[in-house]
Amino acid sequence: MKTSRWSIKTANSIMERCPKLYEDKDQQGKWAYDNGVVLKGFEYLWKQTGERKYFQFIQDNMDYFIQEDGSIRGYQLDEYNIDHINNGKLLFCLYKETKQEKYKKAADLLREQLKSHPRTSEGAFWHKKKYPYQIWLDGLYMGAPFYLEYLLTFEEGQGIDDVTKQFILCDKHTRDSETGLLYHAWDEQHLQPWCDSETGLSSNFWGRSLGWYVMALVDVLELLPTEHADYDELVRILNETLSALKKYQDRETGVWYQVVNLGGRKGNYLEASASSMIVYTMAKGIRLGVLNDTWYESLDSAYLGLIIEFVLETKEGWVNLNKNCQVAGLGGADGRDGTYAYYISEPIVTNDQKGIGAFLQACAEYEQLRG
Repeated sequence: MKTSRWSIKTANSIMERCPKLYEDKDQQGKWAYDNGVVLKGFEYLWKQTGERKYFQFIQDNMDYFIQEDGSIRGYQLDEYNIDHINNGKLLFCLYKETKQEKYKKAADLLREQLKSHPRTSEGAFWHKKKYPYQIWLDGLYMGAPFYLEYLLTFEEGQGIDDVTKQFILCDKHTRDSETGLLYHAWDEQHLQPWCDSETGLSSNFWGRSLGWYVMALVDVLELLPTEHADYDELVRILNETLSALKKYQDRETGVWYQVVNLGGRKGNYLEASASSMIVYTMAKGIRLGVLNDTWYESLDSAYLGLIIEFVLETKEGWVNLNKNCQVAGLGGADGRDGTYAYYISEPIVTNDQKGIGAFLQACAEYEQLRG
């Protein structure tokens, strides 16, 4: 596996270490969005290299779930969980490459969820049916890019205003005027134990939630017609959010903290998944022309920081990505309260799929930009 390309090293490590992503100890055969984060990185690498093994890895892992009739193993539409849309992003390349109808039917099924998915009074998707009236930053990554690609591919681009509206409403309700950062979540009804009773906002800026949000923005901007009425508004939102994040980029390492704006506080730590997501976004934004060349300095510093701060190679030559927050959310059975103490209390793990997937995407995008 001798190569200087971290994307190839990482992809090969994943294939050798965990050929069946859905058998990962954290997934246990579930239709889990984590798989889609990894597989999207494989899609980028397949398109860059033409190496068939990367496409085959996507197909093998998706075929565990996608049945011949287009049904999806373990998926229930009436759960109305926006996370369950994410893996659908892989169905487009599978359908285009193989012409197998089951992939189109599975995409149709996920599209049906979005037709009846519950919404806030202004039309933003709830994060889940069991999390009513709540916008989480995470949800924009899970739903919006699939939704837009489906509309462009199968519905002649009708209704794409509904996609851009999701970002505009999220920006309206979660952005903090002082820091420019976006809070993890907002409850329209101001009822959740984790939210401020006056604003409905959660109380902290969680790195990975901001990472999901900015990734979603560049992924949508890549697909969105430049003449669309909201294109410039999404470019503005992207630039403002990244400019806010740049203020909190750690000067010594170039990467970002778990709780973004509290770098010096006891217990906080530099976190790999969020940092990878921001690197991916900056590289892709520059490549798309929605970020100008002044971003190269921050990008190069952050990319180098990813490698130095988080990556260790094993004796087999496998890539280990350290310092990933395993999971973080709000409310639910665990009563997650969104405090600083909560965010730093979640387990810190190596090779979490969300982290290693984001790192793979970041490397693929950075290497494409930098040649």
